[in-house]
Parts: sequence; structure tokens; C-alpha cells
Amino acid sequence: MKKHLNTLFVTTQGSYLAKEGETVVVKTDGKVALQIPIHTLGGIVCFGQVSCSPYLMGFCAERDVALSFLSEHGRFLARVQGPVSGNVLLRREQYRWADDPKKTSEITRAVLFGKIANSRAVLQRALRDHADKINISELQVALMRLGEILVLLRQNMPLEQMRGYEGEAARIYFGVFDHLITSQKDAFCFKERNRRPPLDPVNCLLSFLYTLMLHDVRSALESVGLDPAVGFLHRDRPGRPGLALDMLEEFRHVLADRLALSLINLGQVRNTGFKKRETGAVLMTDETRKAVLVAYQKRKQDEIEHPFLKEKMMVGLLFHIQALLLARFIRGDLDGYPVFFWR
Repeated sequence: MKKHLNTLFVTTQGSYLAKEGETVVVKTDGKVALQIPIHTLGGIVCFGQVSCSPYLMGFCAERDVALSFLSEHGRFLARVQGPVSGNVLLRREQYRWADDPKKTSEITRAVLFGKIANSRAVLQRALRDHADKINISELQVALMRLGEILVLLRQNMPLEQMRGYEGEAARIYFGVFDHLITSQKDAFCFKERNRRPPLDPVNCLLSFLYTLMLHDVRSALESVGLDPAVGFLHRDRPGRPGLALDMLEEFRHVLADRLALSLINLGQVRNTGFKKRETGAVLMTDETRKAVLVAYQKRKQDEIEHPFLKEKMMVGLLFHIQALLLARFIRGDLDGYPVFFWR
């Protein structure tokens, strides 16, 4: 399970990755910049103009090391993986559940409960820690409505109606998100959520962190034998990891959003670390991207108590634990899916 903490991120443009014996070699400008034994890695993520030798790709597939390629600003492009060794019976049951409206609604409700409850927790933490710097009344109104949506979601309703409440909850949460930014307000102003491409530094930061988390969630699902492409809230679409996006919802606000806010409010990222292209897209500089990657990896090593298992573990293992719990629910070993609630 430690492999979730052992991911190699290659951000230097023009880098070339190759196999040398039992190691992965990273070369820049023809010189060896890094050499790592393959058994210490659980994944490799390449950003932008980074290339790999065919031998390394095959080597990673054989050793079950996930190899992902992303654009320079973090958009997922492709993934190389070896033969799937997941439990075929578990996957067949997953596919049946995805075609069953009742089962689909049950898991979707749990996912949305976790997402919205965790978004409220982020706002509540901000009220508690920064009451003297934020608009208290606006956050209280948002908290009240989010609480009402959680009550409404307890009722039986069609999937599309649940999606409607999810959309409303997202608008409410991001509608007050700018209040959570308590420093560098001139440089980091949040008006609305935008992506593909992100149009401001805050959205650039959020999208980048979401992409990093999606890589880890997808790897966790595959490791327990689930198909990350077949989801419940996020329905089938070519090239979209629906189940990974479902599980990501539990963690977006409490891990990615809170980390982004910390980086901004503590001055660990600056406006000079972002550049805007003629198209309007905002990208990070190499230095900022590396700083965010270090902060993300450090956050994954923090210790937290799992709300369902009541056991302490590193944050980076939460994705794997939730994947295991979901697999057990689908197998029939649990009566329900214990979504992750942050406290």
C-alpha cells in the first residue's frame, strides 16, 4: 500500500526516461538527472514534453508501475498499464450494479453525501479559524443551504434529481470559495470554477491537484480489482474514468481545496509562479509545479484517523482503503458503502 506514497513526478520539459537494469533513469540534456530502483516506485507521472523508451514502458507494465502522461497544465492524456489482474467476479458484479438503477442511486447518494458534507466541513473550519477575516454571514447562509440539501438527499429520488442537487451544492460552495482566500487577494481572486483550460491561478491550482488525486484514486481502484472506467454518479463515456471520478468527489474539498488554500494563504505559491497564454489558459511555472508536488506528497504522509475503521493511517492510504471498502460492499461483505467523512 506504500506505493501510493512512492510516485515519481517528472516535470522538467524535454526529459527522457529509460530502463537501465532494474532501475528507471531520467535524463535531461543528455545527462542522468535521477536513477531510481523500479521496486521503490508505484507510479510515474509525466507532465508535458516528457518521453519514455518502449523498453521502459514494457518494464513498468511488467512490474505493475502505473505510467501516466499529462499535458503541461495537468490534463490527463494517456496511461500505460500491464495485464489487468483484478477479480473478474468482482468486476462482473460492478457492471451489474452500474446497470441497476437502485444500486446506482444507492452509491451515488453515498458519494454525494460525502462530497457535500465534506464541503460543509471546509467552510466550517474556515469560520472557526478565520472568523475575523471572512464574510461570516455569507458562509452561514451557504452552510445552511448545504445542510438542507443533505436532508433532501435522504429521500428516494431519480439519479438526475440527485445530480441537480449536486450542481446546486457546487454553485453554493464555489460561490463563497473566494472568502476562504485570506491573503494575496489581488493576485488570487476566485470568481467561478473553470477548467479545460483553467483561466486564473486558483483554478489552475485546483485542476492540477484534482489531476494528481485522480491518478492516485485510479491506481487504488485498479489495485483492488475494480474497473475505474465504470462509475455510478459519472456514467460511461469513452476515455473517462467514471468510478475514479466518483471516488474523487469524497476527497476534492478536504484534500485538494484545503491544500490549495494553504499554499495561497501561507504564501507558498505566488502570482509570479503562473503564466498566461494568448489563449487565456493559465499554466504553472516549473518551480511552482514542483512546489505543489512536494506539498501534495507531504500532505499524503500526514496521519489521520479513518472515520469508519477508527484506525490511524497516512492520508495517502485513504484512497486505497476506500477502494477496498467499496469492493467489499459490491461483493456483499458490507451492508453499505462507508463514505469518507472528514472531521
